[in-house]
Amino acid sequence: MAKRDYYEVLGVPKSASKEELKKAYRKLAMEFHPDKNPDNKEAEDRFKEVTEAYQVLSDEQKKAQYDQYGHQAFDGMNAGGGFSNFNYEDLSDIFGGGLGDMFGGMFGGGSRRQGPQVHEGSDLRYDVSISFLEAAKGCTKEVKYARMAHCKTCKGTGGKPDSKEESCPMCKGSGEIRKVVRSVFGNMMQSSTCPECNGRGKIHKEKCSECHGKTIVRETVTKEVKIPAGIADGQRMRVGQGGNAGPYNGTWGDLYVFVHVKEDEIFERHENDIVCEVPISYYIATVGGEVEIPVLDGTSAMKIPAGTQNGKIFKLKGKGLPDVHGRGHGDQLVSVIVEIPKNLNANQRELLEKFEASLKGENCKAKTSFFEKVKKRLKNS
Repeated sequence: MAKRDYYEVLGVPKSASKEELKKAYRKLAMEFHPDKNPDNKEAEDRFKEVTEAYQVLSDEQKKAQYDQYGHQAFDGMNAGGGFSNFNYEDLSDIFGGGLGDMFGGMFGGGSRRQGPQVHEGSDLRYDVSISFLEAAKGCTKEVKYARMAHCKTCKGTGGKPDSKEESCPMCKGSGEIRKVVRSVFGNMMQSSTCPECNGRGKIHKEKCSECHGKTIVRETVTKEVKIPAGIADGQRMRVGQGGNAGPYNGTWGDLYVFVHVKEDEIFERHENDIVCEVPISYYIATVGGEVEIPVLDGTSAMKIPAGTQNGKIFKLKGKGLPDVHGRGHGDQLVSVIVEIPKNLNANQRELLEKFEASLKGENCKAKTSFFEKVKKRLKNS
C-alpha cells in the first residue's frame, strides 16, 4: 500500500513550525498508543505511521529531502531509520515526562539510574468555625491536629541508630528494578526506582524501633492561625509546611484551614457590605428624630428625617466589612421598619381618627394620586 503524505498523516500544513509538529504528534501518539488500544491492529499501524512521519519532519535534513523528493528520497531505506534509531529522549519534552519516560525506558533510550526520589508530603485540611464579629475584626485561632512527621529516632533513615546499611536485596544495590515487558515492538526492558530502598541501593537491616522502617511517625501538633479581618465563609488559608512529611526526609505538605463563618442575628453580609433592619416608631417616622442602631463596633446614633417611609434604606459609607486583601471597607445599609401600633385603646383610636381626618393636600399626595388613577382606569374600562 502506498504511503500517505507525512503532512497529511500528522494533519499539519507544510509551513508547520517545529512546535506545531510536536503538538500534532503528541495528540496522535496519545490517541493511538498501543497501551491505550490493546489488540487493535489498526491503532498500532496508525501509531507507527504517525511516529515515522514525525521522525522525518522533525529532522531538518530529512524534512528538506522529503519536501524535495517525497517518499522517493528514502527508497531502499527506512525513512525514519527504525524505532531503535529514534531519539526517544526527545519524547520526554514532547510528553512532559509521561509517555516520554515510558518510551525512553522501553526503546533503549538509555538506562539512566534515577537515584533517590524526593517524596512529597501530602496536604491536610482543618475546618474552623468563627463568629460573624470575629470574621469582621479578625482573630487568632489555635488548631490542634495529627500529622505524619519525620522520625526523630532514626532521623528519617528508617534504620536503627548506629546500624549499618547493606545492599538492597530487591534491586541488588542498583537502586532500580528492571523487568521485561511485552509490547507491539517485542520484548522491551523497562526500569523503575526500587521501592524498597527508594533508589539508594542500600537499606538498614535493623529497622528503627520507633517508625519500623517507615521513616515517618504520627504526631500531634498545635499551631496558631491568624485569621484576617473580612474573611468570608468558605475561604481557606494555607499554613506552609503544616501538612504531612514525606518519607525518607521528604518535603512537607501544607495545611489548609477552611473557615466557616456563623450567621449573625443582626447583620447579613453581601460581599463587603452589611445589612441590618432597625425598627422605628410611627411617630419617629412621621416627625423625624434620632435612633440608636447597631454597628460592628457597638452602637451609633442615626438621624431619621421626617416623613421616612417603611423600608427606607440608609447608607453608612465605609461602615461595612474590611476587604480581606486590605482594599478599604464596604458600607453598612440600614433598612428602617416602621412599627404599626396594635391594640389601641378608645382614646388612642379617637385621636388617630382625628389625625387621619386632618390629613389633606400635600400630606396625602401619594394616596390622592393613587386613587385618581384607579378612578380613571375604572371610567375607561
